[in-house]
Amino acid sequence: MKIAFTAPMKPLDHPVPSGDRTMGRLIVKALETAGHEVRVASTFRAWRKDGSDALQAQVKSEALAEADKIAEDWSREAYKPDLFLTYHLYHKAPDWIGPFLADRFDLPYAIVEASRAPKRRTGNWAFGFAAADAALQRADAVAAIQNADAECLREVVPVERLTVLLPFLDAAPFQAAAVPRRPAASQPLKLLAVGMMREGDKTRSYEVLAEALASLVDLPWHLTIVGDGPAKDHILALLPESRTTWLGALLPNEVPEQYACHDLLVWPAIREAFGLVFLEAQATGTGVIAGDTFGVPDIVVNGSTGLLSPEGNAAAFAENVRKVIEHPELAYRMGQAAYDHVAAKHTLSAGAARLEALVQRAVSNHAKIAKA
Repeated sequence: MKIAFTAPMKPLDHPVPSGDRTMGRLIVKALETAGHEVRVASTFRAWRKDGSDALQAQVKSEALAEADKIAEDWSREAYKPDLFLTYHLYHKAPDWIGPFLADRFDLPYAIVEASRAPKRRTGNWAFGFAAADAALQRADAVAAIQNADAECLREVVPVERLTVLLPFLDAAPFQAAAVPRRPAASQPLKLLAVGMMREGDKTRSYEVLAEALASLVDLPWHLTIVGDGPAKDHILALLPESRTTWLGALLPNEVPEQYACHDLLVWPAIREAFGLVFLEAQATGTGVIAGDTFGVPDIVVNGSTGLLSPEGNAAAFAENVRKVIEHPELAYRMGQAAYDHVAAKHTLSAGAARLEALVQRAVSNHAKIAKA
């Protein structure tokens, strides 16, 4: 099947690495693994940091001009995809291009990772909210990437068009890095945090982590940090220098071995959609301590592959770390369970199967509408 693809939140070639960009690339790779021919229809970025009717009206105008150009190119090339797929849609990143082309060429239209915040129905983001809702209503199949998002989508997306497509990763490099572990973790416990050091939720996650670890100075632990950014100095100043190793930003092929040589990934996950780092860590056989934010409970099995605490609760987070330090065999058990969990449910092949089901649902639903 020929699939046209766009990512209005962050194009696949965006220079700034992020979980969102990684997930978009994984979706394309999984579709190709399933035998589909994927073509990036547009790298237009609809996302804006600030919202207003005037600003988003301008973005809409630019998006539709881009869509017109794509339509002309497709007609000149005699190219017609079998489906248009949009990755990551919400009020800050509406999709005008996908619905326009789907209507112009009578295509099934599918969305992966849609979210909806009803409180944005009014206010500065009302224009973007309405545009995102219009795309959801046009879509023949919509996939939330976490169960929490699916709840809000049900108001506008009929049940026969809505599904939850749990995130996945190319687990092979992480599984290859996995090493046999001792039944009890090392002392001091080797903790790892992986996250960009930028302002906002990432910094807040580091702040919660620092607050939690400050209450555990009586116990043996050492923290390694992988990540860099403008908030680096602020973040590192929160942590004891003698117990912290900062590695900076690493190349993608250097990260798996860091997960594998640590006992636990520790990340409070403030406002994380799900946290790709949790899948990466588990794929190497490393258990996690995390906040129970949004989609995190969908990919971390609390009490089995990791321990979850209420989002932003440093005391509860610290208690979970303390539990593993005092019972180091827990790190071993969680790591074993984590490896098996990802291997069973979150590999590239598992993602390809879930995407194939979504694609077929979109095609089927579109055909039913055409016959009606």
